[in-house]
Amino acid sequence: MALGMGWKLHGDGRTPPPGEVVRPDERLSWGRTLGLGAQHVVAMFGATFVFPVVMGLDPNLAIMMSGVATVIFLLIVRGRIPSYLGTSAAFVGAVATIRASGGSSATVTGAVLVAGAALTAVGVAIHLVGARLVNRALPPVVTGAVVMLIGFNLAPVVAQVYWPQDQWVALLTMAAVVSMTVLLRGFWSRIAVFLSLAFGYLLSWVLDRTTGKITSVPAGSVDGRAVPHFRVNFDAVRHADWFGLPSMHTPDFKTSAVLVALPAVIALVAENAGHVKAVSEMTGTDLDGSLGRAIAADGLGTVIASSVGGSPTTTYAENIGVMAATRVYSTAAYFVAAGVAVLFGLCPKFGALVAATPGGVLGGITVVLYGMIGLLGAKIWIENKVDFARPQNLVPVAAGLVIGIGGVAVKISNDFTIGGIALGTIVTVAGYHALRLATPAHQVDGVTGEVADDAARHQEDRSGPLPAGRPAEATAVNPGDLE
Repeated sequence: MALGMGWKLHGDGRTPPPGEVVRPDERLSWGRTLGLGAQHVVAMFGATFVFPVVMGLDPNLAIMMSGVATVIFLLIVRGRIPSYLGTSAAFVGAVATIRASGGSSATVTGAVLVAGAALTAVGVAIHLVGARLVNRALPPVVTGAVVMLIGFNLAPVVAQVYWPQDQWVALLTMAAVVSMTVLLRGFWSRIAVFLSLAFGYLLSWVLDRTTGKITSVPAGSVDGRAVPHFRVNFDAVRHADWFGLPSMHTPDFKTSAVLVALPAVIALVAENAGHVKAVSEMTGTDLDGSLGRAIAADGLGTVIASSVGGSPTTTYAENIGVMAATRVYSTAAYFVAAGVAVLFGLCPKFGALVAATPGGVLGGITVVLYGMIGLLGAKIWIENKVDFARPQNLVPVAAGLVIGIGGVAVKISNDFTIGGIALGTIVTVAGYHALRLATPAHQVDGVTGEVADDAARHQEDRSGPLPAGRPAEATAVNPGDLE
C-alpha cells in the first residue's frame, strides 16, 4: 500500500464484529464502502459549503477542490491516516479582515495560498526533525490563545453583517442549531449545522410567501443601503447550468493580507496534531511518525485549492465522528467520498443554490459556529492543564487576546498596518517565548520551558501551603476540531 491503495477485504466484507475495527488498509464490500463514502460526504457537507459562503468564495469550487485535496492527502500519508479535507474555518477571521479593508477574492486566495505553503514547509520540517518541534514552538497555552482569538475576532461579522439582515430568522435558526446539536443523537447531531441551514432556508422561503419582503441591507450591497427584498432569490439558480466547471480565478498577493492570514497556520498545526492523535487512539496505531506528512499534505491541499480560487482545506472532525460510530477506518471510503465531492462541484446549479442562502440564516449559524471555534481554544487549555497562575502564561495571552479580538492595530507606515488576528498572534507567540527565555533558569522546567518551582514561589510569598502533586502541564497539542 505504498500509495494507500490496494485494500484487503475485512472478514466477509460485512459490518465488523463487536470489538473489531476495519483498519485503514482494509475495506468492506464495495457496496458497503460506497454507502460509507456517501455518509462521509453528508458529514462534511454542511461546514464545507457554509464556510466558503461566509468567506465570499465559490461553494461549488470549494466542494470540488475538497475532493481533490482529500485524494492528495491520502496519497501523501500513504493511506495511514483516514481523513477528509473540507473547508477550513481557521481562515474565516482573516478573510473577514481582508475584505473589510477592501480586499478582493483574488487577494483572499493569494493570502491563503501563502499560508498553505507555510503550513507545507512546517510539515516538512516536522517530518525531518520530529513531532517534538510542534510542542516546543507551539505549546498549548499559545495554540489555545490563537484558536480563541480566531473565533472571537469574528463576533463583529455576525453582529454587523449577517444578523441585521433578518434578525428573527437568525434567532430561530440559531435556536435550531442549539437544539439539534443537543437533542439529536449519533450521526444526526454531527450534521446539525447542515440540518439547521436547511431549516432556515425553508423558513425564509415560507416567510417570503406569507409575510412578503423585508427591508434590510442585502448581502454584498455596495452602498450599504437598506432596501426591500425577498429573503431567498433564485434568479442565479434558474440561470445556472446543470453541468460545468465552477468559477475559478488567479490569486493576487498582497503583503498586508498575507500577514493577516499567516496566524491560521498555528491553528492548523494544532488541529492536524489533534486529528492524528485521535485517529491513533481509535485505531491503536502509533502515528507520530506520520504527523509531518499529514501537516504537509494539508498545506499542499490548501495551496492547490487556492491556486484556482478555491477555499482553504483542513482535516475534518465530523468524519472522525463517522469513523468512531461505524468502527470503519478504511481509506477506501474516503476515496469514494472525494469522487462524489468532485461530481457535486461540477454542477453549477447546485453551487448557485448554496450561494443563495439568506443572510439571516447565515447569521443564526455563524453566531454558534464562531463561538464554538473560540471555545476550542479554551478546550485546548483545559485538556492540557494550562496554569494561568504563572505570569509567563497569563500576561502575553491576555494582551494578545484583547488585541486580536478588539481589532487593535499598529500603523507601520502610510501603506502598511498590522492589527487584529495577526498582531494578536505575534504578541502572544513572541511574548510567551520572550518571557520564557527571561525566566531564571532555576524556575524553568527543562521539558516544557514553563516555570516549575512552585515550592520556591509559595515559600517566598507565604500565601499558602505548598502544592502537593500538581501535575505538570502537558505538552501534547490536542485541540479536538476546528472546522
